[in-house]
Amino acid sequence: MSTRLAHFIREVRAEVAAARATGLSIGLVPTMGALHAGHGRLIEQARAGSGFLVVTIFVNPIQFNDPSDYSKYPKTLEHDLAFCAERAVDFVFAPALDEMYPREPQTFVDVRGVADEMEGRFRPGHFRGVATVVAKLFNIVQADRAWFGEKDAQQLAVIRRMVADLDFATEIIEAPTVREPDGLALSSRNQRLTPEQRRVSIALYEALNAARAAIESGETSAALIKERALQVFANYPEVTPEYLEIADPDGMTLVDAISGPVRVAGAIRVGNTRLIDNVLAGRKQP
Repeated sequence: MSTRLAHFIREVRAEVAAARATGLSIGLVPTMGALHAGHGRLIEQARAGSGFLVVTIFVNPIQFNDPSDYSKYPKTLEHDLAFCAERAVDFVFAPALDEMYPREPQTFVDVRGVADEMEGRFRPGHFRGVATVVAKLFNIVQADRAWFGEKDAQQLAVIRRMVADLDFATEIIEAPTVREPDGLALSSRNQRLTPEQRRVSIALYEALNAARAAIESGETSAALIKERALQVFANYPEVTPEYLEIADPDGMTLVDAISGPVRVAGAIRVGNTRLIDNVLAGRKQP
Protein backbone atom coordinates (compact mmCIF):
# COMPACT_ATOMS: atom_id res chain seq x y z
CA MET A 1 0.00 0.00 0.00
CA SER A 2 1.39 3.43 -0.92
CA THR A 3 1.97 6.26 1.54
CA ARG A 4 -1.12 8.43 1.83
CA LEU A 5 -1.04 12.19 2.39
CA ALA A 6 -3.53 14.27 4.38
CA HIS A 7 -3.73 17.97 5.19
CA PHE A 8 -6.70 17.92 7.58
CA ILE A 9 -7.04 16.71 11.16
CA ARG A 10 -10.32 14.93 10.42
CA GLU A 11 -8.55 12.75 7.82
CA VAL A 12 -5.88 11.67 10.29
CA ARG A 13 -8.44 10.76 12.93
CA ALA A 14 -10.47 8.73 10.45
CA GLU A 15 -7.42 6.81 9.18
CA VAL A 16 -6.10 6.11 12.67
CA ALA A 17 -9.51 4.96 13.89
CA ALA A 18 -9.81 2.57 10.94
CA ALA A 19 -6.33 1.17 11.57
CA ARG A 20 -6.95 0.74 15.29
CA ALA A 21 -10.25 -1.02 14.58
CA THR A 22 -8.28 -3.75 12.77
CA GLY A 23 -6.05 -4.23 15.82
CA LEU A 24 -3.01 -2.28 14.57
CA SER A 25 -0.81 -0.32 16.99
CA ILE A 26 -0.27 3.33 16.05
CA GLY A 27 3.22 4.83 15.73
CA LEU A 28 4.12 8.50 15.31
CA VAL A 29 7.22 10.36 14.13
CA PRO A 30 6.73 14.14 14.43
CA THR A 31 9.00 16.16 12.10
CA MET A 32 9.33 19.59 10.54
CA GLY A 33 10.21 18.09 7.18
CA ALA A 34 13.45 18.51 5.20
CA LEU A 35 13.93 14.84 5.99
CA HIS A 36 17.44 13.35 6.09
CA ALA A 37 19.13 10.12 7.19
CA GLY A 38 18.61 10.99 10.86
CA HIS A 39 14.88 11.11 10.29
CA GLY A 40 15.27 7.95 8.25
CA ARG A 41 16.65 6.10 11.27
CA LEU A 42 13.71 7.30 13.37
CA ILE A 43 11.21 6.25 10.72
CA GLU A 44 12.82 2.83 10.24
CA GLN A 45 12.71 2.15 13.99
CA ALA A 46 9.12 3.37 14.17
CA ARG A 47 8.16 1.24 11.17
CA ALA A 48 9.52 -1.85 12.92
CA GLY A 49 7.62 -0.96 16.10
CA SER A 50 4.25 0.07 14.64
CA GLY A 51 1.34 -1.56 12.89
CA PHE A 52 0.25 1.76 11.36
CA LEU A 53 2.86 4.53 11.09
CA VAL A 54 2.08 8.25 10.87
CA VAL A 55 4.76 10.84 10.06
CA THR A 56 3.82 14.49 10.59
CA ILE A 57 5.44 17.33 8.65
CA PHE A 58 4.75 20.75 10.08
CA VAL A 59 7.10 23.71 10.55
CA ASN A 60 5.77 25.02 13.84
CA PRO A 61 6.03 28.84 14.05
CA ILE A 62 5.45 29.13 17.78
CA GLN A 63 8.72 27.33 18.61
CA PHE A 64 10.89 29.83 16.70
CA ASN A 65 12.09 32.75 18.77
CA ASP A 66 13.77 34.20 15.64
CA PRO A 67 11.24 34.94 12.85
CA SER A 68 13.98 34.90 10.20
CA ASP A 69 14.94 31.37 11.28
CA TYR A 70 11.34 30.28 10.71
CA SER A 71 11.18 31.90 7.27
CA LYS A 72 14.45 30.22 6.19
CA TYR A 73 13.52 26.74 7.37
CA PRO A 74 13.56 24.45 4.28
CA LYS A 75 10.22 23.17 3.00
CA THR A 76 10.63 20.10 0.79
CA LEU A 77 7.28 18.29 0.86
CA GLU A 78 7.66 16.45 -2.44
CA HIS A 79 11.06 15.07 -1.39
CA ASP A 80 9.71 14.23 2.08
CA LEU A 81 6.78 12.26 0.68
CA ALA A 82 9.09 10.17 -1.50
CA PHE A 83 11.40 9.69 1.51
CA CYS A 84 8.48 8.38 3.58
CA ALA A 85 7.20 6.16 0.79
CA GLU A 86 10.63 4.50 0.48
CA ARG A 87 10.36 3.60 4.17
CA ALA A 88 6.82 2.22 3.99
CA VAL A 89 5.19 4.99 6.05
CA ASP A 90 1.42 4.48 6.00
CA PHE A 91 0.29 8.07 6.41
CA VAL A 92 1.81 11.55 6.20
CA PHE A 93 0.02 14.43 7.89
CA ALA A 94 1.19 17.78 6.47
CA PRO A 95 -1.23 20.43 7.72
CA ALA A 96 -1.30 24.06 6.68
CA LEU A 97 -0.66 26.68 9.33
CA ASP A 98 -4.35 27.56 9.66
CA GLU A 99 -5.28 23.89 10.16
CA MET A 100 -3.06 23.65 13.24
CA TYR A 101 -3.75 27.19 14.45
CA PRO A 102 -7.11 28.32 13.01
CA ARG A 103 -7.02 31.24 15.42
CA GLU A 104 -4.29 32.84 17.50
CA PRO A 105 -3.56 30.27 20.24
CA GLN A 106 -4.36 31.21 23.82
CA THR A 107 -3.48 27.87 25.41
CA PHE A 108 0.11 26.63 25.78
CA VAL A 109 2.02 23.82 27.49
CA ASP A 110 4.80 25.30 29.61
CA VAL A 111 7.23 22.73 31.05
CA ARG A 112 9.34 24.20 33.85
CA GLY A 113 12.70 23.12 35.24
CA VAL A 114 13.83 20.69 32.56
CA ALA A 115 13.34 23.44 29.94
CA ASP A 116 15.06 26.25 31.82
CA GLU A 117 18.76 25.89 30.95
CA MET A 118 20.74 25.59 27.70
CA GLU A 119 18.25 25.86 24.81
CA GLY A 120 15.66 27.28 27.18
CA ARG A 121 18.00 30.10 28.17
CA PHE A 122 19.15 30.96 24.65
CA ARG A 123 15.81 30.43 22.89
CA PRO A 124 13.09 31.91 25.13
CA GLY A 125 9.70 30.39 24.43
CA HIS A 126 11.12 27.62 22.24
CA PHE A 127 10.16 24.71 24.47
CA ARG A 128 6.73 26.15 25.17
CA GLY A 129 6.13 26.04 21.41
CA VAL A 130 7.56 22.52 21.11
CA ALA A 131 5.53 21.12 24.00
CA THR A 132 2.36 22.78 22.75
CA VAL A 133 2.58 21.44 19.19
CA VAL A 134 3.62 17.96 20.35
CA ALA A 135 0.65 17.89 22.75
CA LYS A 136 -1.62 18.84 19.83
CA LEU A 137 -0.13 16.10 17.63
CA PHE A 138 -0.51 13.54 20.42
CA ASN A 139 -4.19 14.51 20.74
CA ILE A 140 -4.72 14.38 16.98
CA VAL A 141 -2.97 11.06 16.27
CA GLN A 142 -3.55 9.26 19.60
CA ALA A 143 -0.42 7.16 18.96
CA ASP A 144 0.63 4.26 21.14
CA ARG A 145 4.30 5.17 20.66
CA ALA A 146 6.19 8.20 19.35
CA TRP A 147 9.84 8.35 18.30
CA PHE A 148 12.22 11.26 18.96
CA GLY A 149 15.95 11.69 18.31
CA GLU A 150 18.65 11.84 20.96
CA LYS A 151 20.30 14.77 19.13
CA ASP A 152 17.62 17.00 20.64
CA ALA A 153 18.18 15.56 24.12
CA GLN A 154 16.72 18.48 26.05
CA GLN A 155 13.63 18.48 23.83
CA LEU A 156 13.29 14.76 24.50
CA ALA A 157 13.52 15.38 28.25
CA VAL A 158 10.88 18.12 28.00
CA ILE A 159 8.49 15.83 26.14
CA ARG A 160 9.05 12.97 28.59
CA ARG A 161 8.23 15.31 31.48
CA MET A 162 5.13 16.63 29.72
CA VAL A 163 3.90 13.09 29.03
CA ALA A 164 4.45 12.08 32.67
CA ASP A 165 2.87 15.21 34.16
CA LEU A 166 -0.18 15.30 31.86
CA ASP A 167 -0.76 11.52 31.72
CA PHE A 168 -0.51 11.11 27.96
CA ALA A 169 -0.88 7.46 26.99
CA THR A 170 1.80 7.70 24.28
CA GLU A 171 5.08 5.89 25.03
CA ILE A 172 8.18 7.91 24.10
CA ILE A 173 10.95 6.03 22.27
CA GLU A 174 14.46 7.49 21.91
CA ALA A 175 16.57 6.94 18.79
CA PRO A 176 20.38 7.48 18.75
CA THR A 177 21.92 10.46 16.98
CA VAL A 178 22.94 9.78 13.38
CA ARG A 179 26.29 11.30 12.40
CA GLU A 180 28.38 11.99 9.33
CA PRO A 181 31.66 10.02 9.09
CA ASP A 182 33.52 12.90 10.77
CA GLY A 183 30.98 13.03 13.63
CA LEU A 184 28.79 15.97 12.64
CA ALA A 185 25.23 15.29 13.80
CA LEU A 186 22.77 15.21 10.92
CA SER A 187 20.45 18.20 10.89
CA SER A 188 18.25 19.99 8.40
CA ARG A 189 20.25 23.11 9.21
CA ASN A 190 23.42 21.55 7.78
CA GLN A 191 22.02 22.36 4.32
CA ARG A 192 22.77 26.03 5.00
CA LEU A 193 26.51 25.51 5.54
CA THR A 194 29.04 26.49 2.89
CA PRO A 195 31.83 23.94 2.26
CA GLU A 196 34.19 25.87 4.55
CA GLN A 197 31.53 26.24 7.25
CA ARG A 198 30.81 22.53 6.98
CA ARG A 199 34.52 21.80 7.54
CA VAL A 200 34.74 23.82 10.77
CA SER A 201 31.32 22.80 12.10
CA ILE A 202 32.93 19.65 13.51
CA ALA A 203 34.32 21.87 16.28
CA LEU A 204 31.26 21.29 18.45
CA TYR A 205 31.51 17.50 18.33
CA GLU A 206 35.24 17.73 19.06
CA ALA A 207 34.54 19.92 22.10
CA LEU A 208 31.87 17.53 23.37
CA ASN A 209 34.26 14.61 22.94
CA ALA A 210 36.98 16.50 24.83
CA ALA A 211 34.56 16.89 27.73
CA ARG A 212 33.56 13.23 27.54
CA ALA A 213 37.20 12.11 27.53
CA ALA A 214 37.93 14.22 30.61
CA ILE A 215 34.92 12.74 32.43
CA GLU A 216 35.81 9.19 31.52
CA SER A 217 39.42 9.73 32.64
CA GLY A 218 38.08 10.49 36.12
CA GLU A 219 37.81 14.32 36.26
CA THR A 220 34.84 15.32 38.43
CA SER A 221 34.91 19.13 38.31
CA ALA A 222 32.39 20.39 35.77
CA ALA A 223 34.21 23.74 35.58
CA LEU A 224 37.53 22.10 34.68
CA ILE A 225 35.86 19.79 32.17
CA LYS A 226 34.14 22.70 30.47
CA GLU A 227 37.37 24.68 30.40
CA ARG A 228 39.14 21.81 28.64
CA ALA A 229 36.31 21.42 26.14
CA LEU A 230 36.08 25.13 25.36
CA GLN A 231 39.77 25.19 24.47
CA VAL A 232 38.87 23.26 21.32
CA PHE A 233 37.19 26.33 19.86
CA ALA A 234 40.53 28.21 19.84
CA ASN A 235 41.38 26.08 16.79
CA TYR A 236 38.22 27.24 15.00
CA PRO A 237 38.05 31.06 14.97
CA GLU A 238 35.21 30.89 12.42
CA VAL A 239 32.99 29.22 15.03
CA THR A 240 31.21 31.13 17.81
CA PRO A 241 30.33 28.94 20.80
CA GLU A 242 27.00 29.84 22.39
CA TYR A 243 27.10 27.45 25.33
CA LEU A 244 28.64 24.20 26.49
CA GLU A 245 27.06 22.74 29.61
CA ILE A 246 27.05 19.54 31.67
CA ALA A 247 23.66 18.44 32.94
CA ASP A 248 21.79 15.64 34.63
CA PRO A 249 20.46 13.58 31.70
CA ASP A 250 16.90 13.29 33.07
CA GLY A 251 16.12 16.63 34.66
CA MET A 252 18.58 18.65 32.54
CA THR A 253 19.72 20.59 35.59
CA LEU A 254 23.33 21.77 35.44
CA VAL A 255 25.83 19.95 37.66
CA ASP A 256 28.96 21.19 39.42
CA ALA A 257 30.49 17.78 40.06
CA ILE A 258 30.31 14.50 38.15
CA SER A 259 28.93 11.62 40.21
CA GLY A 260 27.29 9.54 37.48
CA PRO A 261 26.21 9.71 33.85
CA VAL A 262 25.74 13.24 32.50
CA ARG A 263 24.68 14.88 29.27
CA VAL A 264 27.27 17.26 27.74
CA ALA A 265 25.43 19.63 25.42
CA GLY A 266 26.45 22.60 23.35
CA ALA A 267 25.43 25.09 20.68
CA ILE A 268 27.53 27.02 18.19
CA ARG A 269 27.02 29.51 15.41
CA VAL A 270 28.81 29.06 12.10
CA GLY A 271 28.06 32.06 9.95
CA ASN A 272 24.29 32.53 10.20
CA THR A 273 23.64 28.88 11.06
CA ARG A 274 23.09 27.65 14.59
CA LEU A 275 23.94 24.01 15.39
CA ILE A 276 23.34 21.95 18.54
CA ASP A 277 24.65 18.58 19.66
CA ASN A 278 25.18 16.50 22.79
CA VAL A 279 26.82 13.34 24.06
CA LEU A 280 26.16 11.10 27.04
CA ALA A 281 29.20 10.69 29.27
CA GLY A 282 30.02 8.80 32.41
CA ARG A 283 33.16 7.70 34.21
CA LYS A 284 34.41 4.29 33.18
CA GLN A 285 34.08 1.63 35.82
CA PRO A 286 37.38 0.39 37.31
